[in-house]
Amino acid sequence: MTGPRSSPAAGPLGLDPELLAILACPDVHHTPLTVDEAASELVCGTCDRGFPVRDGIPVLLLDEARQRG
Repeated sequence: MTGPRSSPAAGPLGLDPELLAILACPDVHHTPLTVDEAASELVCGTCDRGFPVRDGIPVLLLDEARQRG
């Protein structure tokens, strides 16, 4: 038998902070993403795209990204 598994501490948008630390833009520059909690998305500072987070899952598809600004 195994013991109860501890769930990782939820960070912004319900995402694991360790996951947030490694997420990057899927475009060719692979810039690390930052969190925009008000818009519920992850933001690339290079191409200014916003990637939605749906039900705690980041959607890192260029076709699903929103061009900000």
